[in-house]
Parts: sequence; structure tokens; C-alpha cells
Amino acid sequence: MHRGARWPGRVPARVQARSVLPRVLEPLVDLVLPRVCAGCGHPGCLLCPRCAALLARPRLATPRRHPDGFPPTVAAAAYAGPVRPVVNAFKEHGRTELAAPLGAALALAVVVVRAGAGGGPVLLVPLPSSRAAVRERGRDHVAELTRAAVRELRRAGVPVTAARLLGRRGRVRDSAGLDARQRRANLAGTFVLREPVRRGSGLLVVVDDVVSSGASVTEAAAVLIPAARRHDTPVVAAVVAATPRGRPVAAVGPGPGVFTVRER
Repeated sequence: MHRGARWPGRVPARVQARSVLPRVLEPLVDLVLPRVCAGCGHPGCLLCPRCAALLARPRLATPRRHPDGFPPTVAAAAYAGPVRPVVNAFKEHGRTELAAPLGAALALAVVVVRAGAGGGPVLLVPLPSSRAAVRERGRDHVAELTRAAVRELRRAGVPVTAARLLGRRGRVRDSAGLDARQRRANLAGTFVLREPVRRGSGLLVVVDDVVSSGASVTEAAAVLIPAARRHDTPVVAAVVAATPRGRPVAAVGPGPGVFTVRER
């Protein structure tokens, strides 16, 4: 066999290293830097039971200045207290191991908003991050959350797929310090449809990590709704956390397909 040939199915060494290194390094990191809860700092765990419970209190997201066209949106938690540092640790500080619990929280929000919409198949549409944000973080954190949520939903028997139907164009300014109207204007025309919405896709659920002003979700829905309307497909949204203005909600009803969403 000539030099450089590989056996069929052989995994390249660099790929093997990438898959093995995290398993080797993680216990060593725990020895040097003991693991603490991302929410409250309690030692010895990724997420303590108290903080984990805060990620399972679904609520309707209600922005202070409700944008026109804001879709029905369910958050798994309030973006306050320990939930805020948990989300930020995953999003901004590279604690990728939090993808599993945060993905489970996102899956819970999807279950509730799906129940309120009448059940059926679900298509998750991740909100696309800007190229600058992906470069800065070195990853697309919303895509990671979406994959984790899909795994959780499939384990629960929910018929779910995910598709990157949305893309971004142009640049937007930093939204820090902007009010709801300014954020909406800042994002106008940012999202574009990358792929058509296909018949039979099911309920379209825009997914993101946090809703605050609602500007991003509203702009995403504005792009999806005209394409989805052709197939009579509803567009809703689900997020991990939302600014705490709405009260917790519950899905109630006798069985799948006839649930409604109500405030507790």
C-alpha cells in the first residue's frame, strides 16, 4: 500500500484526538478547577438541583413594549436570578457542557408552545447568530442548543426536526442601550429566508436562548410567516429564558393535540 493510503473507514488522527481529548482533559480540569454550579457557585456540580429547577418554570414571554408581529412565545424560565449567569456561562464563557441542561429547558418550552398550538410535528428554526458573534465566541451557541433540544424531544417521542431556514445579511450595531423600537429598527431586513418552507413541515418554532425586547424573534417571524402561510403552517417561538414580566404557564388538557396554554 502506497504511503498516505488509509484503510476504509479509518478515522483521521486529528479527528480521533478531537474526540478523545475532551474526555481526558475534563477530569484533569476538575482536579485543578473544581466544578461549581453555573448558577449559584455551589461546589461539586454543573448545575445544582435548585438552579436546575428554575429552568423548568415555563412562562409566556411578554416584552414590555410588545412589538407588532411578536409571535406566541414560551420561555422555560425567567431570565433573572441564577438563570442569568447559567445562560451567560454557556453563551459567553465557553461552558459548553451546559448545552445539555439548557437544551432540555428549551425542549420544555417547545413542548408547552406545541401543546398550546394543538400538537403535531415540530420544525425548530434556530435564530442565526451574526458572523461577528460566531467568530468572537468560536461557536454558534443557538445551533448547539437546538441540537440538544432535538435530542431531548425525540427521547420524549415528539416528532421533531430542525432546519436552518434563516440566514443573516448586512451588519447591525450593538443592541446594548437600545430600546425596543430602536432594536427592531436596527434588525430590520437582517434575516432572510435561506430555504423554502415545505408542505408538511409542521409547527414552525423559532428558537433562541433569551427574549428581552422581542425584536429578534419578531423579525425572524416576519420573514417566516409569509412563506409558512402558503401551507397554513403556524409560526411560534420557544426560548430558554425571557425577561420576567409574564407569569408561569401550564399546558392543560386531556391529551395530545388538544392542550391549551394558560397562565397559572
